Amino acid sequence: MKLPKLRLTLNFLKKRWQQVLARVLLVIIGFILIAGFIINKYWSPILASKVKDIVSKSSNGLYNIDFSSADLHILRGTIVIYNIILKPDTAVYNREKRQRLAPNNLVELHVKRLTLSQIHPFKLYFQHKLVIGEIVLNSPELKVSYQLNHTKDTVLKDNRTAYQKISKSLHSIQVGSIILGDVKFRYEDYSGNKLEISELKEMNLSASDLLIDSATQTDKTRLLYCRDIVTELNNYKGKSASGLYAYKIKNLKLSTLTSRLNITGFTMQPVKPVVFFGKSTADRFTFRLDSIQLNNFDFLNYHKYRTFNASKLIINSGAIAIFSNPNPSPTDSTNKVTTFPNVLIHTLNTALKLDTISINHLNIDYTEYNQKSHKTGTLTFNNTNGNLFNITTQKEALIKNNISTAQLTTYFMNKGKLNVFFSFNLTDEKHSFSYKGHLGPMDLQTINKAVAPLAMVKFNSGTVKRFDFDIKGDRDRSAGPVSILYNNLEISLMNADTANAVLKKKQIASLFTNVFIIKHDNPDKPGETPRSFNVAYARPRTSPFFKTLWKTLLAGIKPCAGITREAEQAAVTRISQNAADKKDRLTRKEQRKQRRAERKKKREEKKLQKAAQTSPAG
Repeated sequence: MKLPKLRLTLNFLKKRWQQVLARVLLVIIGFILIAGFIINKYWSPILASKVKDIVSKSSNGLYNIDFSSADLHILRGTIVIYNIILKPDTAVYNREKRQRLAPNNLVELHVKRLTLSQIHPFKLYFQHKLVIGEIVLNSPELKVSYQLNHTKDTVLKDNRTAYQKISKSLHSIQVGSIILGDVKFRYEDYSGNKLEISELKEMNLSASDLLIDSATQTDKTRLLYCRDIVTELNNYKGKSASGLYAYKIKNLKLSTLTSRLNITGFTMQPVKPVVFFGKSTADRFTFRLDSIQLNNFDFLNYHKYRTFNASKLIINSGAIAIFSNPNPSPTDSTNKVTTFPNVLIHTLNTALKLDTISINHLNIDYTEYNQKSHKTGTLTFNNTNGNLFNITTQKEALIKNNISTAQLTTYFMNKGKLNVFFSFNLTDEKHSFSYKGHLGPMDLQTINKAVAPLAMVKFNSGTVKRFDFDIKGDRDRSAGPVSILYNNLEISLMNADTANAVLKKKQIASLFTNVFIIKHDNPDKPGETPRSFNVAYARPRTSPFFKTLWKTLLAGIKPCAGITREAEQAAVTRISQNAADKKDRLTRKEQRKQRRAERKKKREEKKLQKAAQTSPAG
């Protein structure tokens, strides 16, 4: 089978022009192979020198780069560089720290293999233009350490752009795409009281259209001279610094081109209640958010200075559960004013400016433990939607506008539609705020699972037609009008049966309350002016924000239903008097019974004496 092929080849080379063509092709191929070998040997030191020079000049000597070897495949237009190490020069860094010129972030990078494809070595050598189609870093190890050395850009002695620094060596640098797959990322934060370390896996980074030239040196639309940098993180897990919370993120994606951060599947789960409340006096939170989107996020300033600037945060679907800490006693000096939203944002370790938070389909539960009933009650706000505006701690922004507002629509206990408007003063020393709202029709029996354990009251019947409130408050007190219109109100007062772990109805007190105290309708008759009440609630130091809200409203609801302090005192007095009268009646009845028994005893004694006298023995 080989002989026909050989004959065909020999027949082909019989013609002179064919022989000449073959010799020319062999010479060209040989020249290319020899040239490639020579250029590959000659290229490595040139490339090493160029790269080291570029890195050193562009970082003002802060960073050094080195690698073990480099291979140039001229026919494929590919360069492979092995064992790259990028490290900061600690002497330069310490000198810049003393001069207050050091960056807040230091980077260390180790890459076993770096592949540069679609390169043009002759453009680099003859035109001084570094053009690369794609750069791929295989399994890089990236370490970033953060230390707050300054809070704004410093004026450097050498304030030239990166292009100006490399222009003597290169006219331009252009890279089509940069891909870092399966990154091992370690982040060390030295800005707090103690070192915080985060280690990430399943992380991918990519950058597109990197261009450094005379036109892009001042282009503000590019980050690190790239048209877009995309970071993607999957299945991230971590713990809070206190160790009381564990959080998970299913997927995180950040694009610098769109300035958008997307998070899906965020959960934050606290440790078990016994452990949590044994170590903390704070309220216990649980988060489950299906998706979070942050628009116009200024990632560069956050990366450099921990300043958080964004136009809008969108939260879609999820649940937030709040469990009020049951431990503080009336003698506890802990002031939970830090749970107020206008106080809480100032405790964040960042300069914050967020124009809008948009909430869509969020369920919120507030649970509290009652020491008297020994039970928990939960207030639920289902399918919550709305917007919060001007959430900021930045001084410049607060000078322009120091009021944060919120407009929310929710369904109380998944039944009554509630519209509420909040306003928070972000600079007032007394942390003033206000809230007003309207609750639509709902059956009062639907809230028994909350009010029975928390207020020791059970609604046997009753329908709310509308509930309105307009409260102004601060860290010390809350005041404002409360009005609730209702029909057919009937309640039962409850008492804790600790032996059987249940709530029992106070029969006499409930009957007395329904007959003599509460008003069954508001207004009492159609056409009459409904009752309302101007509440004045003094906030205990240990009362957190949500508890303060509902305690204030409860202080207004009771008088609207006729349950005033005077009525309650009169009821207590009357019940006590009835109990005393009952005791007195029982005492007189017992005395009469005792006298009858004594008379009966005397009659029996006389009968015995008479019988003894008339007997034969007598």
